[in-house]
Amino acid sequence: MANQLKVGFFVTCLVNAFRPRIAFAAIELLEQAGCCVDVPEKQTCCGQPNYNSGDFTNTRKTLEQFIACYEQYDFIVAPSGSCIATLKKAADELFKEDKDWQMRAQKVANGCFELSQFLVDVLNVDLPSEARDIKATYHDSCSGLRALGIKNQPRQLLKTVADVQIVEMDDNEVCCGFGGTFCVKYPDISTKLVDEKIQHIESTGADCVIGGDLGCLLNIEGRLNRLGKRIRTHHFAEILSSQGCLAKKASE
Repeated sequence: MANQLKVGFFVTCLVNAFRPRIAFAAIELLEQAGCCVDVPEKQTCCGQPNYNSGDFTNTRKTLEQFIACYEQYDFIVAPSGSCIATLKKAADELFKEDKDWQMRAQKVANGCFELSQFLVDVLNVDLPSEARDIKATYHDSCSGLRALGIKNQPRQLLKTVADVQIVEMDDNEVCCGFGGTFCVKYPDISTKLVDEKIQHIESTGADCVIGGDLGCLLNIEGRLNRLGKRIRTHHFAEILSSQGCLAKKASE
């Protein structure tokens, strides 16, 4: 269709390496919403690890690659608030001395959206979804919540899924302890935070934790596994998509 939005999908490093089914689920949702989705083969990292570590020289090199790869699209969408927040902030800060790159960076940054933000705030869509017999709780990731204002969007989308019961945990806006390089630099504090998060998760009686950032979900999942807990973690795109394996896994 001539009037389809041309969306460049950014897979993100963690999704590509650890849970690619999130990318397939997200692309399915975007296409269901009427978008023409492309996944550029030359995409790399958004630069978040370098940026968080203060390596702005290599962050800029990574951003230049990203900009050249994605500036042809109407929108850039990723299943991660932390990546989108990094792209927007770094693009605003690192090109101030170069007007040409500043204009290109700002154009790309303005078109960048996290998946739920794009579906709800930009497209305003209600996507029909298969029923899922799941009692879940939702973890709000720090970057998406504080940098992008993502709170109600994923919950609004999840309300369209029959038989998904969302029970809000205490302190659902408190960090899970991941924080990118934070969990490596401060492992003791990180472990304390994720242990407290798991206590709140368990108190809901949920059999599944849903979130919008795989970094947080992997951190929570890893600690759950080490503690011998059977609570699963899923990105909200996995719940919304038609992947038949999800309903089975979530109810095991």
